Amino acid sequence: MIELLIVLAIIALLVGLLVPALSVVRNMAKETKQKAQFATIELALAAFKNDDGDYPRSDWTPAVFTGDYCGAQKLAEALLGWDLLGFHPNSDFTSNGINNAGVFVYDSSNDILFGQRKGPYLENATADVFTLGSIFWKTGTGSLAANTNVLCDVFHATTVTLPGGTTSKAGAPILYYKANTSGKILNEVYRVTDNDAIVMIKQQADGREHPLGIPNDLNAAFYNYIRDPKITARPWPYRPDSYILISAGADGLYGTPDDICNFGN
Repeated sequence: MIELLIVLAIIALLVGLLVPALSVVRNMAKETKQKAQFATIELALAAFKNDDGDYPRSDWTPAVFTGDYCGAQKLAEALLGWDLLGFHPNSDFTSNGINNAGVFVYDSSNDILFGQRKGPYLENATADVFTLGSIFWKTGTGSLAANTNVLCDVFHATTVTLPGGTTSKAGAPILYYKANTSGKILNEVYRVTDNDAIVMIKQQADGREHPLGIPNDLNAAFYNYIRDPKITARPWPYRPDSYILISAGADGLYGTPDDICNFGN
């Protein structure tokens, strides 16, 4: 009897050691997969820049706090198209696909407009692209257009319903910020507002505060987060000549140490 209890105690101890180890291995595998996804997105953005002359814009439009189209949504449009059938070079990055000249450039029934499209620069089947409305169907999308797409990270924590009625798992939207290369100070190079709306609706859905969503002293959390510590002469961001990408990581919170980014460590 004593021997059996000893064996059971040893088994329980081994299980207690093994479960956390398996969790660490799982998270490491996810982190590797996320970095691979970012590498693919970076190649796609390079191809977009080659065709369009610059990286896609990321500003929150029409206007901050009331706009319905922000950086994460514009990243998805640039790399996949507003309707996932390719990007139209005459797009002005609007939530309804109508450009500033009043043309619905994503009219898929118009052969001329359709033939002018570029890309898609990513494979739809593997791009982890979902509509905002399908991700945040419980709590809503705030001012953002629910029927627009975003690219999501690989930390699949949310069950979404696809148009055909099937279900899938989605991660958190990937935050995309394009650098203003003419900016002379940190908060001119990158604008916290570009994806502020995404962070806000994610906070609401989670019922938890995200470090990047805390409205503190002039958004210090965000600007400290993207600041390059190797440059000491003045506050200066990582990647001031291109763009930054942010995944919320395994905990689903933007701004915590487990985030995966295309900058820093």
